[in-house]
Amino acid sequence: QVQLVESGGGLVQPGGSLRLSCAASRSIFSGNTMGWYRQVPGKQREWVALITNSGRTNYADSVKGRFTISRDNAKNTVYLQMTGLKPEDTAVYYCNAVPKTDYWGQGTQVTVSS
Repeated sequence: QVQLVESGGGLVQPGGSLRLSCAASRSIFSGNTMGWYRQVPGKQREWVALITNSGRTNYADSVKGRFTISRDNAKNTVYLQMTGLKPEDTAVYYCNAVPKTDYWGQGTQVTVSS
């Protein structure tokens, strides 16, 4: 059964931090590059960060230097540590493989507001 379960979102003030988690089924996670994506209502889902199975990372320019992606291969889990959050980071955050599959979780809402 394919599963992607995101968690860790919430309401945070500008400049604050959050850590997102995504528990994935082995079929999607194992050996694959994993990524985080985000979507704002009315806009297309955009890629945020990726991590290869060996731990190499890459980031969208908009989050570079503020977000850190990591993974725990033993737990089939990928994380996104977000610091220096800005109002424009407000979105629903999803994880998926890279390239993305047709399977999506429910996402986790991140709201950055004072």
